[in-house]
Amino acid sequence: MQGNKAKKRTFQMPHIYVILFVLSAVAAILTYIIPAGEYERVPGPEGRTTIDPNSFSAVEQTPIGIVDFLTVIPRGLIDAGEVVFFTFIIGGMFMVLRHTGIIEIAVDKLTRKFSNKSIMLIPVLTAVFAVVATVIGTPELSLVYIPVIMPLMIALGYDSLVAAAIALCGTVIGFAAGVLNPINTGLAQKIAGIPVFSGIGFRLTIFIIAIVTAVLYIMRYAKKVQQDPMNSLVYADDQEKRNLYQHQDQVDEKHMSTRQQYAAVTALIFFGILVYGVIGQGWFMIEMAGLFIIMGTVVGLIAGLTLTEVCEGFNQGFRDVLMGAMIVGIARAVAVVMEDGQIMDTIVHTLGAAVNELPPVLGAVGMYFVQLIINFFIPSGSGQALVTMPIMAPLSDIIGVTRQTAILAFQLGDGFAHILYPTSGYFMAALSIAGVAYQKWLRFFFPLFVILASISVMSLIIAQVIQWS
Repeated sequence: MQGNKAKKRTFQMPHIYVILFVLSAVAAILTYIIPAGEYERVPGPEGRTTIDPNSFSAVEQTPIGIVDFLTVIPRGLIDAGEVVFFTFIIGGMFMVLRHTGIIEIAVDKLTRKFSNKSIMLIPVLTAVFAVVATVIGTPELSLVYIPVIMPLMIALGYDSLVAAAIALCGTVIGFAAGVLNPINTGLAQKIAGIPVFSGIGFRLTIFIIAIVTAVLYIMRYAKKVQQDPMNSLVYADDQEKRNLYQHQDQVDEKHMSTRQQYAAVTALIFFGILVYGVIGQGWFMIEMAGLFIIMGTVVGLIAGLTLTEVCEGFNQGFRDVLMGAMIVGIARAVAVVMEDGQIMDTIVHTLGAAVNELPPVLGAVGMYFVQLIINFFIPSGSGQALVTMPIMAPLSDIIGVTRQTAILAFQLGDGFAHILYPTSGYFMAALSIAGVAYQKWLRFFFPLFVILASISVMSLIIAQVIQWS
């Protein structure tokens, strides 16, 4: 008889690499099962390519063989190169800023200022990020927000999950509600042939309800962590950050040197250029990454770092976000498999046909779940609009769903899942920058996602009942 009883094995979520590899393998198997098919691509709004909804036809099966499968992860990394590169650069740039000392000093001052009212930062920051996203349609800016607010959240007694949730939930809710979002609402309404940004009042109502819900959810978790850090889902992971940023009020107040003051002002100027570029010039990840390289170098030199120290700062930042950058490319491999196997269009066509069998109210809800499923394979708002809306818009006329409601089903089905599915590149990069494991994020976010999905379904039922148009 053994002296010690063997410990019961508890289920442990597989590593995210394993999850994504299995998903890629399942997609490859499906290329042998699902018939290949395709829609003809035609010119769409604003010079984009969309599909002809009446052109679906079967094509010769092109299943993914062993040799082809061996290349999908490297090709996924190449296809997702823009996001991968951006993840590395933003990680490197913020590490250089940390080496200058200006982040720690800024956190010290903000911690002292908000020490008695820190919880109010959560609704304020979440709402600000949501408003920006719902106007310009860039949830990817969460990649910029997270490293900016992370030190402050840690210093105030919260954790990495709170910082990630403020940025990710705020941006994705703003994007999904799409009050004035040209990326999903504007493009979908152009494809559907209805006035751009019409129906703004109903979308604004959804926006407010979703933001209030998310803020209350995040605040509830944040209070638990602040009262007892052991309640944090990332307690062990945050140990180094707590050592670095917490207990600022127990030491003498820090002050910037003259060089650090100049560096801080220069950093703010660069962020001003970033906002102008994104809003006024249509910049995206490549342009932002280029700006961040210059920003890290210039700010570092002004603060007194040598060129070697700047380079080492970038290197350290690259190492910190390495896994997240790899995840982005591995996640892209799932879509590479489905595109090569020519089953993506077949899936879209089949799901669209299934909605056709439903009565109007259930049809609206069915469209939501169809878009939710498709978002796993096409984690892009504009990409999903261009593939699905040419089908869903005329289909909505046939089953008695208003086109405005069909667009809302697309927005909500596409939107909230961006921070749920591991195939969403920018989301996985954001988790890497935050230092939060996907499994732990899933444990935190999934209950909120269920609530947001319920709000989505109720909104679609109401929209259909009132014949929103």
